[in-house]
Amino acid sequence: MTLDGHALRVSGALRIDTVDRMATAQVPDMSGVREIDITALSHVDTAGAWFVLDLQRRAGAAATLRGASPAQAQLIETIRQNMPPDEATVERRAPFGDLLESLGRTSASYARTAVDMTGFLGQVIATLAVLVLRPRRLRLISLVHHMHEVGVRAVPIVALMAFLIGVVLAFQGAAQLRQFGAEVFVVDLISISILRELGILLTAIIVAGRSASAFAAAIGSMKMREEIDAMRTLGLDPISVLVVPRVLALILMLPVLGFLADLAGLIGGGLMSWIELGISPAVFQSRLLSGADVWHYAIGLIKAPFFAVIIGITGCYQGMQVEGNADSLGRMTSASVVLAIFLVIVADAVFSIFFAVLGV
Repeated sequence: MTLDGHALRVSGALRIDTVDRMATAQVPDMSGVREIDITALSHVDTAGAWFVLDLQRRAGAAATLRGASPAQAQLIETIRQNMPPDEATVERRAPFGDLLESLGRTSASYARTAVDMTGFLGQVIATLAVLVLRPRRLRLISLVHHMHEVGVRAVPIVALMAFLIGVVLAFQGAAQLRQFGAEVFVVDLISISILRELGILLTAIIVAGRSASAFAAAIGSMKMREEIDAMRTLGLDPISVLVVPRVLALILMLPVLGFLADLAGLIGGGLMSWIELGISPAVFQSRLLSGADVWHYAIGLIKAPFFAVIIGITGCYQGMQVEGNADSLGRMTSASVVLAIFLVIVADAVFSIFFAVLGV
């Protein structure tokens, strides 16, 4: 390469081996070059054409290319059309602006999800209304199967969890109440806590972890294999075939699981009270019947169907959002569990405030 005034003359052969040496060599200052003359080039391959275009880019948009043969001009133009675009300069923004934008995008995404889930809930309720008018359309075998999966199979873990919660409440309550000589009030602590709040809430959380993820994974797998599209092609409604049996199974079985959790929790609390405080089962039963109002149990039972609807709708909705890849299936399955547990806790807080206002 020789620089003659405002013209840069390139001669010899521009092949991949020579281009490597020329690219690492000292390249003259291209700021004043207005013309690149390649008349003396004997051979140009793809790498050579790229090198010529790189020289032209360094010289600026005003630099022209002269002396190329028709074959060389065609090769250079082909390489020019396939050159990667220049990297766009990223405007640096203030960290507060990035945080505000991220918060806005996240809030908008949550709002869209809330609207979509509300519409999905409306579809399920409309389908349930049709089934009330036409009971023969209910898939009874599917309903019984899901009742077994979400209810019967969950009994051991729910009962064990509630039993241990009762033990912990009795042990911790005894340690505190013993200081004031009020050990007998540990029965009230156990009964009210388990019957009113902890029994049904922890049951719903466990069922959300088991069933919401199972619903999302099963429906999401069908979505990936396009089985849901095949159902629609055959004239079958995925809501009535896949969603309604699962939601109904939860509505029917979660109160039963809540009752078993209450029973196991009271047994655990009574056993620990007997061991730690010497409160006999007869005294525990007498104090339980006199101190725990029936409304404490009724409040827990009232919450159960609402928690069931939340868990079922969340799991099925996230399954319907799965796209055609395994990564989407994993994300939606995880999201179903997190969202279901979050909504259950929010609903429990709303119920607590509501019943407190009513004075129940």
